[in-house]
Amino acid sequence: MKILVLNCGSSSLKYQLINMETEEVIASGKYERIGEKEAFLTHKIENIGKKIKIENPAYNHTEAIDFTLKQLVNPEYKVIDTLDEISAIGHRLVHGGEKIAESVIIDENVVNVLKEYTDLAPLHNPACILGIEACQKVMPNKPMVGVFDTAFHQTIPKEKYIYPIPYEFYKKYHVRKYGFHGTSHMYVSQKLLEIENKDSKNVKIITCHLGQGSSICAIKDGKSIDTSMGLTPLGGIPMVTRSGDMDPSVITYLMKKENLKPEEVETILNKTSGLSAISEMAPDFREIEEASNTNNEMAKTAIDEFNYAIAGYVAKYAVALGGVDYIIFTGGIGENQINIRKDVCKKLEFMGVKLDEEANNMRGEEKLISAPDSKVKVYVIPTNEELMIAKETERLIK
Repeated sequence: MKILVLNCGSSSLKYQLINMETEEVIASGKYERIGEKEAFLTHKIENIGKKIKIENPAYNHTEAIDFTLKQLVNPEYKVIDTLDEISAIGHRLVHGGEKIAESVIIDENVVNVLKEYTDLAPLHNPACILGIEACQKVMPNKPMVGVFDTAFHQTIPKEKYIYPIPYEFYKKYHVRKYGFHGTSHMYVSQKLLEIENKDSKNVKIITCHLGQGSSICAIKDGKSIDTSMGLTPLGGIPMVTRSGDMDPSVITYLMKKENLKPEEVETILNKTSGLSAISEMAPDFREIEEASNTNNEMAKTAIDEFNYAIAGYVAKYAVALGGVDYIIFTGGIGENQINIRKDVCKKLEFMGVKLDEEANNMRGEEKLISAPDSKVKVYVIPTNEELMIAKETERLIK
């Protein structure tokens, strides 16, 4: 069985075609600048490691998906003979609110839920809808499955997801913590159990998904019991361009001082805040981290704040779990930034965390990086949200 996994952004399309018998990626790629004449596709054929950049205008997601599918069967570098070989399509979906608590076969109801929660994920849900509608046009009879970022966190107990504001806002508008990156947190926690040859019962795990967007998750008995992101993907630790947690009065204060509209504040907090804002550098984490090791004081401040926030959430979730057995680093930063892992673990030494610096001196590998006498085992586990989506798709269509 071959599953096509799609992750639709507002102007981009990421994809993987996965052979479920071997769990190997057959082809992958990304369509960028959708909606523009300068749109282009980067298409990779995995078994030979060939990467092709194709400039092709795509003015909407239907055109982008149609052109992408043609490359899969293109005689010049095809990976399948016919599109009939694709059994189903798995979509990464972001916000399903309280109405969808697990992966689902996509139907009209799912699309309506995405529309209902668009206000809470304005950058993501509309793009998800475009991707679904494009697939319905291009491959009308293919079964489709939606795997929601929020679904894994629907096990969080009420006292941890409810906000201390008038309860009527929850009843009227469903204002609460939802959490995100659920597919990644679920994948790496399950992968850990495989590595350690354990079932989930009584195992206490804290997963740190660190990337352009970052979130921390407390997992017990295989279930999410708390997570750092909130109503939207803006909450939690400071990120590259997102503010993360802060005194809510900052927002109202600045709105009054700068005469800002709500939409302008949302743009500031989502796109021009975070580590980039503190360091006054471009939103490239690697550059900010590199500058922090020189005499750039504000870059160092940004990285110190980032590491402090991660360690703080890990300590908090040790309380939520009643202890911790494992800490996992994943995501682009978590998997590749050696110094970030080192500094966070150093801040957690009071909990018995002890890093093996030699083991930690690597990037992008699945590896135990804690010392043998560490009271908490620390792992780096590369995330694979696409495979998790493919597995959920296969399970549901079967």
